[in-house]
Amino acid sequence: MAVLVEVCVDTLDGALAAVRGGAGRIELCSALSEGGLTPSAGLMRAAAALPVPVRAMIRPRSGLFHFTDRDEAIMLADIAAARAAGLAGVVLGAQAPDGGLDLGLLARLCDAAGPLGRTLHRVIDVVPDPLLALDQAIALGFDRVLTSGAQPLAPDGAGLIAAMVQRAAGRLSVMPGCGLDAGNVARVVTATGAHEVHAACSRPVPGDPAFSDFDPPGGRRETSEADVRAMVAALAG
Repeated sequence: MAVLVEVCVDTLDGALAAVRGGAGRIELCSALSEGGLTPSAGLMRAAAALPVPVRAMIRPRSGLFHFTDRDEAIMLADIAAARAAGLAGVVLGAQAPDGGLDLGLLARLCDAAGPLGRTLHRVIDVVPDPLLALDQAIALGFDRVLTSGAQPLAPDGAGLIAAMVQRAAGRLSVMPGCGLDAGNVARVVTATGAHEVHAACSRPVPGDPAFSDFDPPGGRRETSEADVRAMVAALAG
């Protein structure tokens, strides 16, 4: 079975580079330097014209995933924007006060998403029991979970990712992500049994003068068509 590469991007140019490199799906964000926040409505509309499915991150701020009622109202409006733009899906996650999934909020967000595809993001890596959260995601109707196996990098969490793939038993897709590149992605796929992977495939922008008030630490990055192409080739080989 061919392994699909999903690339997270935060610009339209990045999305186009990912598609040229062979990405099969786009996770659309803003501020990847913050782990990915909700993209603008304008970026959603522009990305809807891409020839591959696009899922929008729905995350109104950086940090962990304990959201207020005001945050919820914003997230519901952003889901409505994703639907109006014609995107294929949304990427969601929320935590309850005990650190587990906020099942009530996630149920309301999923209901608002309607027919859109739904990915549970790496909130599953910071809950107390990722396997329980996997079962809950299935019950909520998510079709995909993005995970690094509760480790900072997916190659280090391959054992838990493999257990999640087995537990899901095809009821949803378990997608490894974080720290993947052309040199390790095939090994992670073999170790986990996953059928799709997630990566940024980005590089620092060459010659871009960094300015501390406007750029993230380390400077701005952009999606590399060459890195996407290399990852797709590594999986094909």
